[in-house]
Amino acid sequence: MADQVLFYVLNQKFVEQEEDIPEEAQQVMYYSLAIGHHVGVIDCLKSVLECETPDYQRWVAYLTEGTEAFNKLARLLKFGEITIDVTHVNLLANAFVAVRDKMEEPYKSWTDTLLQLLQAITKEPAMYLMVKRVV
Repeated sequence: MADQVLFYVLNQKFVEQEEDIPEEAQQVMYYSLAIGHHVGVIDCLKSVLECETPDYQRWVAYLTEGTEAFNKLARLLKFGEITIDVTHVNLLANAFVAVRDKMEEPYKSWTDTLLQLLQAITKEPAMYLMVKRVV
């Protein structure tokens, strides 16, 4: 497999059934869910965009280097994985809208896809994107 970047979107959450959880652990699960932790919850992710890493770098380079949006997406190259959630929507949407008209294909299409996903996140704040680099 080539050096690729894969975007996944939270598709659904699967909660373990009570009968799957030992009785002594059920109270811990209920407490952790009550305080916002996701013990016993499995996130199901669906692939929504994939590209070669050099193309990803060219796409991100449309953003102004050193800005928060640029730095957020560039972290993928350093850490191999980033998440994009409701706290990143305005940051990334504003940055990409500002440069979209300067883009060539396929970057313009990727931007449109990302903007649609960011809009979906605003409607469902529990939704997020996982971006992973596969070498």
